[in-house]
Amino acid sequence: MNAPVDMPLVNASRFRAAHEIDWQRLEGIVNRIERRGIGALTEDDLLMLPLLYRSTLSSLSVARETSLDRALVVYLENLCTRAYFQIYGVPTSFWTQLKLFFLRGWPEAVRGLWRETLASFLLTVVCALAAFLLVMHDPSLFYAIMPDSMAQGRDPSASAQALRDTLYNSSRHQEDGLAVFATALFTHNAQIAIFSFALGFAFAIPTVLLIAYNGLMLGAFLAVFASKGLGFEAAGWLTIHGTTEIFAIILSGAAGFRIGTAIAFPGRAGRTDFAFSVGRQASVAMGGAVVMLIVAGILEGIGRQTIQVDWIRYAIGITVLIGWLTYFYFPRKRHVAVS
Repeated sequence: MNAPVDMPLVNASRFRAAHEIDWQRLEGIVNRIERRGIGALTEDDLLMLPLLYRSTLSSLSVARETSLDRALVVYLENLCTRAYFQIYGVPTSFWTQLKLFFLRGWPEAVRGLWRETLASFLLTVVCALAAFLLVMHDPSLFYAIMPDSMAQGRDPSASAQALRDTLYNSSRHQEDGLAVFATALFTHNAQIAIFSFALGFAFAIPTVLLIAYNGLMLGAFLAVFASKGLGFEAAGWLTIHGTTEIFAIILSGAAGFRIGTAIAFPGRAGRTDFAFSVGRQASVAMGGAVVMLIVAGILEGIGRQTIQVDWIRYAIGITVLIGWLTYFYFPRKRHVAVS
């Protein structure tokens, strides 16, 4: 009674014993290519690579047809997939891929999201302007928009001198306080950017709310300073790093919008397939937005600690913004692949 049950196990063991040497050699070759590149192979290995690949494919076919050990089938599938990419894929190093990302991948992804970027930008501006006018008219509305953890004393009850001190390092105490506030602001904006993208799959509704709320906070913050005659100074403090930081949030929102609209309106394509295809483009744009947030953090640290002149802050912020716009939208020659 036990013979039929034991036979597949015996066959699997014999099958593995007969072919395992070839599998191990193929795996060793693939490992060397992945770690050190094709140059790490000997001439013998180069000649054997396609032969071992075809042999392993045959083993995989037999394993599937005879319903051998599932773990063995998965192992052979993974090994064949890795070998396939090394034989038929385009071999590029990490640094080459990074170069292509910055030269073509990232700017092309951002240009492809220009409609969503424009929508995210307009939503931010409209909400910022609305909050600015509301708080200027009724300062108590500031507390309904800005959480205490973010305001940290920068609210309508603060005096003009106290608000001015937060923009310039007039003392060590004020410098430490400004550092805490700037860190909290950067952390908040980074969270807004990440969640705007990550929650885009929910038909972009959370993305709309997050981008709108970020615009409201921006407008409320500026209104507090403008009400004390410090609007120009506060805008300069934000400009030096905010042009990059807010741009990153807008791009994150655009990526979230793209995914959400793809899910809501897939067209003729299936919802899942279409969302997956546009998700690649949105993910590239979001990856670049993370880079922008890092750059914004560097600019904020330099600007807060070393630059105290308003016009220099504006000059740096506007110059950086022009740089981003040129990088993303300046016409480039199309890359044509030569086969």
